[in-house]
Amino acid sequence: MQRSNTMDILLVVLGLFLMLAGIAGSFLPVIPGPPLSWIGLLLLSFTSAVPLNWWFLGSTLGIALGVVGLDYVIPAMGTKKFGGTRAGVTGSIIGLLVAFIFPVLGIFGIIVWPFAGAMVGELINKADKKTAAKAAFGSFIGFLTGTFLKFMIAIVFLGLYLSKVWEYKNSLFPFL
Repeated sequence: MQRSNTMDILLVVLGLFLMLAGIAGSFLPVIPGPPLSWIGLLLLSFTSAVPLNWWFLGSTLGIALGVVGLDYVIPAMGTKKFGGTRAGVTGSIIGLLVAFIFPVLGIFGIIVWPFAGAMVGELINKADKKTAAKAAFGSFIGFLTGTFLKFMIAIVFLGLYLSKVWEYKNSLFPFL
C-alpha cells in the first residue's frame, strides 16, 4: 500500500510540474503548452486514487490538439482580416515556421517572424508599405489571440487538475 501512495504522490507532483510547464508553454514557442498540460491530466488519471475517465481524457486531448492547430492558423487569419492578401498570409505562415525552426530570437521570434513574413509577402505582392504594415499588424494580433487562447486552456486544465486532486485528496494523501 505504501508503495502505491509513493507512486501516486510522484505522479501528482510530476503532473503539477507539467501543468505549470504548460502554462509557460503558452508563451514560449518551443514548449507545446496545452499538450503538456494534458499530459499532466493523463498522469493524474494513472494514480490509484483517481478513476480513469476516457471521455474526459479524450475530450481534453481534442481541445489541446485543436488549440495547437489553431495556433498555426490564427496569425494567418489575422493577416487576412486586416487586408492581407494570399501573399501576406503565406508570408505570415513562412515567418511562423522560421520562428519554430530557428528560435534565435526566443519568444520575440514568434512575434517578429510572422510579422516580418506578412510584411515581406505583401511587399513582394506589390502592396504599398501602409497596406503591408496593416497586414503585418493583423499577424501580430493573430499571435496575441493564439497565445491568449493557449494560456486560457492551460489555466482551465490546471483548474481541472486541482479540482481532481482536491476531490481525491484523502485517497492520494492518506497520511495527511
